[in-house]
Amino acid sequence: MEETYLLDVEGVKKKILHGGRGELPKLQDGSKFTFHFQTLKDDFERTVIDDSREAGTPMEIIVGKMFKLEIWETLLSSMRIGEVAEFWCDAIHTGMYALVSRGMRRIAEGRDPLEGQKHRCGMGNMFDYHSTGYADLDELQRTPQPLIFIMELFRVEDPSAYKRDTWAMSKEEKLAAVPVLHSEGNRLVLRREFAQAAAKYQEAVICLRNLQAKEKPWEDGWLKLESLVTPLVLNYCQCQLELGEYYEVLEHTTELLQKHNDNAKAYFKRAKAHAAVWNEREAREDFQRVAHLDPSMAAAVKKELKQLGERMRKKHVEDRKRYQGLFQSSQGQ
Repeated sequence: MEETYLLDVEGVKKKILHGGRGELPKLQDGSKFTFHFQTLKDDFERTVIDDSREAGTPMEIIVGKMFKLEIWETLLSSMRIGEVAEFWCDAIHTGMYALVSRGMRRIAEGRDPLEGQKHRCGMGNMFDYHSTGYADLDELQRTPQPLIFIMELFRVEDPSAYKRDTWAMSKEEKLAAVPVLHSEGNRLVLRREFAQAAAKYQEAVICLRNLQAKEKPWEDGWLKLESLVTPLVLNYCQCQLELGEYYEVLEHTTELLQKHNDNAKAYFKRAKAHAAVWNEREAREDFQRVAHLDPSMAAAVKKELKQLGERMRKKHVEDRKRYQGLFQSSQGQ
């Protein structure tokens, strides 16, 4: 079809490849686009840079949530459900594409999309972007250029029609979600559904950590949120103990104790994890810290130390028998 300039946006051309159905969707803050996309260079070969179908998962964008590549929200707003369109975008709109693509590729690879970025202001983060880790994206970053986006819009959902991802929630929504998630986690623990409970506690922690990122560490706002985070992390660790994920417990309790080195419950859970993976010395040290910090837990510590001693003695006997068997079999050869 004939190329036309899209709305009043300079440096954008649209070509409809397959017509959609119905009217243009009515959008509001929080509406969600779901679509597939292909990104091409504007060269003779129309070199493919990214293709969401290869990753196997459609892309999603939330309206009004400051997606780094702002032009995409504008492009999608011009499309009907089921429409396939090709957009040519001048370099004035594509300068952030390398960073967007890097994040999407890392997610597809199962990596943290923010890996390598430091907690700084936006200006400070610019110095971390000297390399994306992908040669083709580094080229785009060095020499911004026009790009072609081919998009297929599958659906547009109102904010009330889907479960909001944590990152898409407002501050008020995150704060409101935390006690609900905490309560749901507690209810699942009573039903001994520990994996599901852990997921609830983890989601609540993510909500709070996102809010903490906007506060100055150790100031009042940050500390208030941290006081909500700590019991959730401890509940999460208890679930992981029940599930036998001991190294997960060691990681999270150690991180917690680096900030709060007087938390007896964190030491207690870490001690149990150490004991489970045969770290006898570390387990005993942590149990002793528990008894020192909270004398009311002395009886529980005494019981755990007794069990630890019995397990270690049994292990030493079994190890001795195993080594003797190996020694005797080697002599008999």
